Amino acid sequence: MTKIKICGIKTIHDALAAMNAGADYLGFNFYPKSPRYIEKDACVEITSVLKKDYPQIKLVGVFVNLSVDEIKDILQTCSLDLAQLHGDESVEMLNELNGKAFKAFRGGVDEKLIVKNEPAFLIDAQVKDVYGGSGVKADWNMASELAKKYSFLLAGGLTPENVSDAVSRVKPWGVDVASGVESSPGVKDEAKMIQFVKSVRLAESK
Repeated sequence: MTKIKICGIKTIHDALAAMNAGADYLGFNFYPKSPRYIEKDACVEITSVLKKDYPQIKLVGVFVNLSVDEIKDILQTCSLDLAQLHGDESVEMLNELNGKAFKAFRGGVDEKLIVKNEPAFLIDAQVKDVYGGSGVKADWNMASELAKKYSFLLAGGLTPENVSDAVSRVKPWGVDVASGVESSPGVKDEAKMIQFVKSVRLAESK
């Protein structure tokens, strides 16, 4: 089954709505310039509830050019399972995070930065000076070739309207959505999240 990650969660209300819609992974954005930025304390409040009531959920921190120590501190403090690295992080950083991190690629994929865990990486659209959440579609043709070899998350402009097509064409290990299920930047729309999950499951059943 295709994994579903809903990213940019800022409130417990949105976290629970995403869980009820059927998300497998929730993402929390620690990049201060993002409209989906969350403070560490606010994240702890949400994740402490989720870990207790939904132990199966995987929680992911999204980081841009933070140090390994800062990332490790946030992972531990917020009870996060994985770090998604959206900046210019090195192979050494991935190694230091020891199976708990994966790289987000905007555009082309650097084979040196592909990890062995799942997901091996994330593919996003290439938008100048924007680290994810742009609402622009990634290159599905390139992604479908990579999907034959790797277990990755497909992100970039996915919506309830186009994700069925994306899953059918690319066949990714998982899909990642942020702006495509929002009523305004950083505010999730429950109906859109439900529809997004339904669209993914519909594509799999064809």
